Amino acid sequence: MAIKQTSTGQKKKSPRISLKVKWAVTVGVGIFVTFVTFSMILYGAMRQILLNQERRTVTDTLSTVVQRLSPVSGDLTIAQVVPRLEGTAASDQASLPAPSESRERIFSDSVIQKLAQADVSVSVFSRDRTNIFQSRDTPITLGKVHGTEVQESHIGDFNGLVGTAPIYSATTSDLIGYVQVTNKLTAFHATMHEITLLIVGLSLAAVLISILIGYILATRFLKPIKLITNAIDVVNEEPESTVRIPALKRNDELGDLVLEFNGMLDRIQRYIDQQSEFVQDVSHELRTPVAILEGHLQLLNRWGKDDPEVLDESLKASLQEITRMKSLIQEMLDLTRADQVDVQFPNAVVDVHKTVQQVVADFRMIHPDFTFTLDDDLEKTTFVRMYRNHLEQVMIILMDNAVKYSTNRKEIHVSMAQSSGNGVALAVQDFGEGIAEKDRRRVFNRFYRVDKARSREKGGNGLGLSIAQQLIESYHGQIEVDSALGHGSIFRIDLPTITEAKAKALKAQEEAKQAAAPKSDTTIKSNL
Repeated sequence: MAIKQTSTGQKKKSPRISLKVKWAVTVGVGIFVTFVTFSMILYGAMRQILLNQERRTVTDTLSTVVQRLSPVSGDLTIAQVVPRLEGTAASDQASLPAPSESRERIFSDSVIQKLAQADVSVSVFSRDRTNIFQSRDTPITLGKVHGTEVQESHIGDFNGLVGTAPIYSATTSDLIGYVQVTNKLTAFHATMHEITLLIVGLSLAAVLISILIGYILATRFLKPIKLITNAIDVVNEEPESTVRIPALKRNDELGDLVLEFNGMLDRIQRYIDQQSEFVQDVSHELRTPVAILEGHLQLLNRWGKDDPEVLDESLKASLQEITRMKSLIQEMLDLTRADQVDVQFPNAVVDVHKTVQQVVADFRMIHPDFTFTLDDDLEKTTFVRMYRNHLEQVMIILMDNAVKYSTNRKEIHVSMAQSSGNGVALAVQDFGEGIAEKDRRRVFNRFYRVDKARSREKGGNGLGLSIAQQLIESYHGQIEVDSALGHGSIFRIDLPTITEAKAKALKAQEEAKQAAAPKSDTTIKSNL
């Protein structure tokens, strides 16, 4: 926002002008300028067309007069001009009318009557430039004549066209006189005046209408921004508010902005919920181990220092609880970070075939008493947009649970295959305890244990499946479980795959990103 420096040295904010007003004025001025531009072009075109018509009238009048008078062989006289302009025969000249009658009868000829309008005046001059005939009074005197010419003239009150032409005898080809035709353009000027008034009136109306239309459009287009501003105000006052902007029924940039803004609020809300859940879970889950540690330390403080048995038992129990606390905290951190993989690993790519084979091989080495069967139905290398460590982590969680909850039949089946559509399907099956129907829907909840006593004995914190679900869903996949109590469980994963070309492109982007990232200085500097 622009600021101004006052005389007292304080910064003063410039007056706030609404974007709606700015937009309305901008649209109004734009429409007005466009309208005026086109109006001026139209005005000029109409003026030129009408003026050309008047020019043709003057030119035709000149041609007609010259044609009528050219048969004369000598210098022009009024006795020769009037009859020829009237169209009477030369033999009738004896009965010539009076000059006043001639002026009234001159336009009785059909051609002259058609060309000569009320604004048109015809003057005929002899060879010595003496005015021998004038149909109407005109302030224009005969100037130099250089052939047939029609020019605009503005002398005194006269503002019109003046046409001049020499008259040559058709028999001797000698100059016998001159003709001058003037046109006051009264009708032309009246028409252009009306057009000017019309353009001015329409321009004023265009300004008002364009500003009104601009204001209406600005109100409509800026409505989502106003809704976003209101939502931000509500979120600032109450960060945990669930307020969202209603989806706009429009497929444009503002509609996309609202969707992205709602998505951003959802992510922020999710992060806030995660933080709150993390604090609650930490406080809840660490309460017991902290109490156990406190009890053992109090026991040692009272009499364990002198009793080796109590000292050994308390130290072992304390170390066990500390190990469990470390494992719990790490799992909770993994769970919190699992929802941010799209930001942390945007270009991650993993070969599902190779990764699953590696995890199965590792478990065969760690658990030699189990039989691990791998059904590989993938026909070619399969790539998924997923961080390799995360896919390993999910498979380790599922296979570790399968080992823990197996009973007499120590056998684990792992399968890979193309799923319906463009994806890859993974499955981990055990033949152990199984999960009851009432527990199956909650098995992915945080800290949920089917049998809490037995799960605690097996070292579980109830977070493994939550982490697996969060990771899979963060990579736009699905995870589900089918189980029957006493017959084992099958955990199924479905992940979308990408082409090999896309995988190479993402790897290249990741390598370029790592090469461009500044290398951190690992040198430790001491102030000692």
